[in-house]
Amino acid sequence: MPRSRIFSLSFHLSVYLIILVMAMFVPSVVLNSGHEVPLIGMGTAPTAPTLPPKDELISIFVDAIEAGYRHFDTAASYGSEEALGGAVAEALQRGLIKNREEVFITSKLWYTETQHDLVLPALKRTLARLRMDYLDLYLIHWPVTMKNGSEEEIKLVNEDVIPFDMKGTWEAMEECYKLGLAKSIGVCNFSCTKLSQLLHHATVPPANNQVEMHVTWRQDKMLEFCREKGIQVSAWSPLGANGIPFWGNHAVMQNPVLKDIAIHKQKSIAQVALRWVYEQGVSVLVKSFNKDRMKENLQILDWELNNEEIARIQEIPQCRGFKGDAFVHPNGPYKSVDEFWDGEI
Repeated sequence: MPRSRIFSLSFHLSVYLIILVMAMFVPSVVLNSGHEVPLIGMGTAPTAPTLPPKDELISIFVDAIEAGYRHFDTAASYGSEEALGGAVAEALQRGLIKNREEVFITSKLWYTETQHDLVLPALKRTLARLRMDYLDLYLIHWPVTMKNGSEEEIKLVNEDVIPFDMKGTWEAMEECYKLGLAKSIGVCNFSCTKLSQLLHHATVPPANNQVEMHVTWRQDKMLEFCREKGIQVSAWSPLGANGIPFWGNHAVMQNPVLKDIAIHKQKSIAQVALRWVYEQGVSVLVKSFNKDRMKENLQILDWELNNEEIARIQEIPQCRGFKGDAFVHPNGPYKSVDEFWDGEI
């Protein structure tokens, strides 16, 4: 074999081993389905009105795989499924990963598709966009059914909310699981009350509840409930969405307690905020399309917060970012924000 060919093979093997070590550095937890999920994942939702062009987005996701991410969170409504599938295919071709099983892919059922007979077709469309045979985790995006629009539309129209058939929707989710199209199934944005209702009739319990969670919305009650029931929690917007329209704010990234802790620990405010969420034992879904910040968000594993710092964070005033107003209407199933969250606000 020519020396140049030997060098090329050795170089690519070295690169793969480095990436593999970085990926293995992120701990995983076993879901109640028996499958493991990495405790740090990359979110793929748009933070601006539109996502970057497809080719650029593929490159961003490949960069994330190269940085060590093995857990990706997408959704039918994000518009990122196709690019994520392309990135996984490119990563396979380049040898950054050896097989599909090395990545954990989560996607979600949009609220215009939460009627029983629409669930399986919606999942099949998601899989077609991803160019994959199965999802690692399929989630009900919201405990809501809306009568108009398509799964790609994010527009919320209050009067279009109709009663949510939780039992029927979950039966269809269980069918997806039994067919092997989703290795695990779960929910997003369910209150403890709604989880209790779901567990009452589920034959396959939800493996995950993905909720808003950060230092200014700690979800103490939810965490305790899910630990008791064996349901893994994953945290969206762990940095408070940092000013994203409709629900984001700067309460996390401009918090004086976090600023002070960050200075003393020589870390960024984002790293302190993410480390706190990680220490709760939940899956942290970070989001940045910037290559340097992608790496920074992974650098929360080799240090910890001390008891005094944790106590200070526990004193931070609490406020939910996403209120749920868009699901509230006098003639709809939810007459108030309090009713939507079952008083858990």
